[in-house]
Amino acid sequence: MPVITFSSPKGGAGKTTAACILASMLAEQGATVTIIDADPNQFVQEWAQLPGLPATLQVVGGATEETIMDKIEEAASMTAFVIVDLEGLASLMVSHAISMSDLVVIPVQGSQFDASQAARQIGLIKRTEKRGGRAIPYTVLITRTNPAIMPHTLKHILQSFDERAIPVLKTRLCDREAYRAMFSYGGTLQGLAGKGVANTTVAINNAAEYAAEIVQRLRDKREQAKEVA
Repeated sequence: MPVITFSSPKGGAGKTTAACILASMLAEQGATVTIIDADPNQFVQEWAQLPGLPATLQVVGGATEETIMDKIEEAASMTAFVIVDLEGLASLMVSHAISMSDLVVIPVQGSQFDASQAARQIGLIKRTEKRGGRAIPYTVLITRTNPAIMPHTLKHILQSFDERAIPVLKTRLCDREAYRAMFSYGGTLQGLAGKGVANTTVAINNAAEYAAEIVQRLRDKREQAKEVA
């Protein structure tokens, strides 16, 4: 089953939020999902302790560099999707998880510092590819953007990524109150109905587009692999 890891050496890029949004959207659509919380901050496990988590979504913690590969392998044998929220370090555990990934998602906010850190993470992916002898698909996800305005800095960053042939998801996760509310109330975006959170429907649509694009990337990679074989 597909293993999707969220990895960034920079804190605050939106890695955990992006991982939980993807997991909850897939679960709401009926898929079985495991999130492996491999970040020492354990924010995913805190979210999982709140009410409202779908029955098809489970959270696994306690990952170490000695156990991460076994946890991924076990989860992949039991659920349709495995999502790994990695720590923000270039550690052996991060390398192990990346080596087992079908897609690595690198969250980036619209700053040059975030873009530089993304380039570092791509370097780690490339080194992991060489050691493992297989290509590891990856993509950048732009997070916390203004839904109405694209700042000049972000335009410059996207142009730079394009010039270097760095893949970027077309869908961006906008800065929405509903995404923060998930971690206050628990559960999914759909579960926020009736709780007075602004623009919930818009956030759900944004998240659904994001999840659909991730799934399509996985399908495209699978088809490409079949053609090569």
